Amino acid sequence: MASEKKKKSDSVGLALYLIYLALLGLSVLIMGRLVQIQLTYEPDPKIADLFKPRSTKQILEPMRGSIISNDGRLLAMSTPMYQVYMDCTVLKDVNSKEEEENWRAKAKDLADGLAEIYHDRSGSEYYQLIMDSRSRGRRYVRMGTLIDHETLQAVSDLPLFREGAFKGGFLYEKRDSRQYPYGTLARRVIGYVKDNSNSNGNNLIGLEGRYNYELHGKEGYEWMKVTDNRGLIHNYDSSYVKAEDGRDIRTTLDIDIQDIADHALRAQIEDNPKIEGGCVIVMDVKTGGIRAMVNLLRDSTSGRMSESYNMAVGRTGEPGSVFKSTTLMSLLEDGKVKLTDEIPTNHGDVKGFSRDQHIADYERENHTDKISILHGFEISSNYVFRKLAIDNYGDNPKKMIDKLYLYKLGEAYDFDLDGFKSPSIPDPAGKYWSNTDLGSVAIGYSVAETPLHIVTFYNAIANKGKMMKPYLVESIESNGSVKEKRGPSILNGSICSRATADTLTRALRNVVSEGTGKTRLARARCPIAGKTGTSRIVLDPKYTQKSRNPYMDEYGRMQYQATFVGFFPADEPQYTAIVVIYSNLDREIFYGGTLPAMAFREIVDNVYALDSRNGEVLTEKASMPDWSAE
Repeated sequence: MASEKKKKSDSVGLALYLIYLALLGLSVLIMGRLVQIQLTYEPDPKIADLFKPRSTKQILEPMRGSIISNDGRLLAMSTPMYQVYMDCTVLKDVNSKEEEENWRAKAKDLADGLAEIYHDRSGSEYYQLIMDSRSRGRRYVRMGTLIDHETLQAVSDLPLFREGAFKGGFLYEKRDSRQYPYGTLARRVIGYVKDNSNSNGNNLIGLEGRYNYELHGKEGYEWMKVTDNRGLIHNYDSSYVKAEDGRDIRTTLDIDIQDIADHALRAQIEDNPKIEGGCVIVMDVKTGGIRAMVNLLRDSTSGRMSESYNMAVGRTGEPGSVFKSTTLMSLLEDGKVKLTDEIPTNHGDVKGFSRDQHIADYERENHTDKISILHGFEISSNYVFRKLAIDNYGDNPKKMIDKLYLYKLGEAYDFDLDGFKSPSIPDPAGKYWSNTDLGSVAIGYSVAETPLHIVTFYNAIANKGKMMKPYLVESIESNGSVKEKRGPSILNGSICSRATADTLTRALRNVVSEGTGKTRLARARCPIAGKTGTSRIVLDPKYTQKSRNPYMDEYGRMQYQATFVGFFPADEPQYTAIVVIYSNLDREIFYGGTLPAMAFREIVDNVYALDSRNGEVLTEKASMPDWSAE
């Protein structure tokens, strides 16, 4: 019996000993494994990646730079705006019947508040939107339109929304929105970019497009980690690059002059369906800075005028009689004529051209067979300038054509806007040159020029022969500090002598005081020197197939380009301006001495009145006289 107990005791002891040894061995293995893990073990990367919080790269958008006027007023700026959304499903599955009724009552008050703030729907419509979206399980329902931060605060304090995202469903998204404080003023010059990106193409217009790189800035980025509740926090173990905000563009535009020019042009063309559109440029004489550039084109469907195309730089045409100043400048500069010289009238006949009936009438009315060059310029005689060009340059037409290139009328020099169209001048050595081209060029036909080319030429006359390069950008700035200075530059230091410029100024003043500009401009607030121009527009060939006249359709209708260009005050010029108006197909003739001259007069009177040194300030009603009696 005792031996049996002893055997049983030895068996238990052995079992315990074996268990001890097993546990000891297991402990050693575990300790060894721990040491190995600590020192040498690396888990399978694929498996380890499943246990790491995921990171995502987030692009940091820069704040787009502003476009400002010459005196610092904002023309285009980016501001943070907010779009409100609502999670209409919050608490839907956990609310008791009583709690759900309470939630719906708050939603009704919320809807009324949204209607009062946004004014785009009624309270009942907002409530219907919320409840329909709740029944459909919609979690991201847009409420209203973009709002500023102050309005966002008001929205966030509405019933239900004040309870936050998890109880009230209040969500919002921040967006940078491009704002244009002066609306449509200079809209085509300021331009647009459809998004704050460095994309290229038709989405880049005006200064916004040309200077997109400077305005855009540089994107930054940061890495974000996903949290357990699916939120995002900054991953401090990853790289971070701060966004560089865009730089500001300071322009030469004077928004007051822009407003005056816009109003003046609209007043003459907006209510006249026979007018296709028009443009205005106002330039500072001494610097060439563009103070205003207006482009109004009529929409063929709505009939409304809008800044949809930049005709001032992108549309060429035969300028007509405003080009006679280039012929007169060449003749004066080469010493071939004086203003007081007289030439035979010859009944208005020049070989190769139809008779100038105005000269035949002049002969009959004045009982003379001679006319002075000055008077020919005053009445804008085609005969006088055709004859002068042919008599003086007929044996060497290249000499006169070369002068036009000297006047920068044959090239599209660099400008601050894309789309500056190249002009066209016939080449005397080319195969398409004809015997009548010299006489046509002398009066502004057979050439194609943009309004910017013409006004730049006249600005050089006002500036005593020095031709300044037209420009729109004064400087590129950052936080008020100039980073890149632009400013004035010279296209040609002397296109003519000071004496020639003074003589031309005298002739241009006579156009206003005695000639084709007298009726509308002689009574302006300050003396004006300028020139009228009327030219036909070459039509699309589809309109001229039956008429065989490049200017006339089969019904006898034509399109006209009517121009007035000049500078003021004529004795001490500060501004040069051009007004060009384009007509639709019609039998009516539109002259440069009518609508363009009237718009020019309003611009002169109101710009002159801006300077307090000039005395009485004009009222809106006093800015334009009543022409109905003339």
